[in-house]
Amino acid sequence: MDKNFFKRIRILDGGMGQFLLSKGIISKGSLWSSAALINNEYHKYVIDAHLSFINSGVDVILTNSFACRRVRLEKNNAGRLFEYTNKMAGELASKARENSKKNILIAGSLPAQNDTYCEDNRDKKIIYENFRDQATILNPYIDFFYLDVISSRKELNIALEAIDKFNKPVLFGIHFKKDGKLPSGEKISEVINEKNINNCLGIISACVSPEIAKNKYLELKSLNIPFGSKINLWNIEEPVPNKIYNKSNKDEIGINPNITMGIRKEMTFKKFKDFTLNSIKEGATILGGCCEVNPDFIKEISNFKL
Repeated sequence: MDKNFFKRIRILDGGMGQFLLSKGIISKGSLWSSAALINNEYHKYVIDAHLSFINSGVDVILTNSFACRRVRLEKNNAGRLFEYTNKMAGELASKARENSKKNILIAGSLPAQNDTYCEDNRDKKIIYENFRDQATILNPYIDFFYLDVISSRKELNIALEAIDKFNKPVLFGIHFKKDGKLPSGEKISEVINEKNINNCLGIISACVSPEIAKNKYLELKSLNIPFGSKINLWNIEEPVPNKIYNKSNKDEIGINPNITMGIRKEMTFKKFKDFTLNSIKEGATILGGCCEVNPDFIKEISNFKL
């Protein structure tokens, strides 16, 4: 693909997991969006969700693989379905693109491999194998990799090492806390260097509040690569790891994250549109949403594309 793809304004999709839950997907334990891949009856919901985002005007959809990391599946006694769920995430995204007859790209969502919004302190070899195994399954279906809500330099560099053999470009999705640092406590200047941006399409603040995204733009701009954000609409500034808000066991209906973190109800379509317009004025070219950002929000900003 064109390495300069994100130098023009491009629209990413929104929050797939929460959108699926809003459509009636029932998830047990902490399976979240992966439940829609495990249960064959839900596959049509995944395709329809992708199509809803495509029809809202996006340039890129992400595979529904965020919750298909090996650790999460194993904790829910579904480790045997690791290959199947990731394969279905790729196949269903491809099917949606085919059905849409639109020229959109598919990004392989490759999430932090342990919990979300916190540093992964496990052994490097284990983290590498987790990234490598998921990337290997997703690779045939995607145009580029999206490192989804990464929390440390260690995770970023291990992920890049794991996907290097596929020779595909990568978009960095880095999570920031309200102090402007990664959950690891590192500054972005300590994380990004000339070596690890060699095959990088751009960098975005991933699953952060609008306030945090806005405060990071100047620093991201200084990296001299395309930048932007995928903001969430949680009603708290800093989302919390799954292990904190969802203690459901594998046989119980999982707790919807919005019960714990709430929904930012004051974020109207107009305010979302205004936030995006201000982001463009700051120089951002990679624009989209994360948790609780549905296709109706994305539709409001799709006409900003040049």
